[in-house]
Amino acid sequence: MQTNFTLAQLADPNLAEADKILRACVHCGFCTATCPTYVLDGNELDSPRGRIYLIKDMLEHNRPATADVVTHIDRCLSCLACMTTCPSGVHYMHLVDHARAHIEETYRRPPPERALRAILAALMPYPRRFRLALQAARLAKPFAPVAAAVGLKRLAAMLALSPWRTPHRPVEPQTFPALGRRRGRVALLAGCVNDLLLPAINAATIGVLTRHGIEVVVPASAGCCGSLLHHMGREREALHQARGNIDAWSAIEGLDAILINASGCGTTVKDYGYMLRSDAVYGARAARIAGLAKDISEYLAGLPLTTTNGRGTGLVVAYHSACSLQHGQRINRQPKELLAKLGFEVKDVPDGHLCCGSAGTYNILQPDIARRLRDRKVGTIERLRPDVIAAGNIGCIMQIAAGTALPTVHTIELIDWATGGPCPPTLREHRPRAAVSRFDDRGLSGARSGVVAH
Repeated sequence: MQTNFTLAQLADPNLAEADKILRACVHCGFCTATCPTYVLDGNELDSPRGRIYLIKDMLEHNRPATADVVTHIDRCLSCLACMTTCPSGVHYMHLVDHARAHIEETYRRPPPERALRAILAALMPYPRRFRLALQAARLAKPFAPVAAAVGLKRLAAMLALSPWRTPHRPVEPQTFPALGRRRGRVALLAGCVNDLLLPAINAATIGVLTRHGIEVVVPASAGCCGSLLHHMGREREALHQARGNIDAWSAIEGLDAILINASGCGTTVKDYGYMLRSDAVYGARAARIAGLAKDISEYLAGLPLTTTNGRGTGLVVAYHSACSLQHGQRINRQPKELLAKLGFEVKDVPDGHLCCGSAGTYNILQPDIARRLRDRKVGTIERLRPDVIAAGNIGCIMQIAAGTALPTVHTIELIDWATGGPCPPTLREHRPRAAVSRFDDRGLSGARSGVVAH
């Protein structure tokens, strides 16, 4: 693609990078076939190619974002399926992230939308604040249908996604010692919402690791990875969060890896080196941290896991590959291979490259599109007739679970169960037909080194 940036514009490293990305695009249109929003409605401007043209025009002419441009960029899920498909290697992720930052700087959204985004940015990355918000949401949750009926679709989406249960407390910063001989030492990104909504994910992660000789450190000063704010275009705040994590993890000695069990967060942490490439103080440190970051399945693939009492044998698992894992991190085989080795019968989901509609806060900000994508995804999964659905990202788990009666769990919960941990809470509650006789008699009441599994 030919571009027309001036030399003065190209002096800006962000615009220079955008120019490089734009020039790689050859207009082939392969990306349209795998773009969820284009597949739904066939609108060229809601395809990666269409958005690239909008971004090019906006950046080349140094124009403030218009309402039309914002509409189509906002509809992008950042699922990155286009990057997997693109034969020319167009790095769409960095381009659309830059466009979002430009939108945030130059476009004034309508007051209701501005307020909603400010609320999400002020609450979700901060577990203690978000916990209070979830407690309040429990009281209002019965009114979600009323909110939808009067046109408050985003409020209805927030209430519908909030849990009925009282949110749990975040895991306390501490070190979980390896059981037996220590074979490694890792830091765990506990995540903003994991412990509040599905604490069994972190409990299972810590259980599998410590049981296999890995010491796990949850540092006191690590916080949100910055992903949520980054994808809302709030770049200054996102980079502040990234720097805080870099400081926290750099202070821990002897780390073999930084492990992440929310794949959306993992994609962002692995991009820290790029995000802070121009920072004289943090650039090199960010690149080092990005190099240490691994998805939990990526790390476990290198450990000799041991099954316990044939758990999982014959249990049919529909594996939903989160977009941030398969497209953002290019991790496809490890989760499925781990499950298969532990005795589960793993089935790929048809059209698995298409997003489920979660995408961070997308299912709140774009509820109609998110619902259509969820229903499409659930339909393809249910046709497989699985006993359980597994995914590597809490956003996908919450999104899919809202549209199906099938139990939906994190991949690590099944791995934990198969290697000696308790049965995943959601799986126990649903009593899938193939697993009834193999439930762990110990139940879910026990705490694992201070981490409650239920």
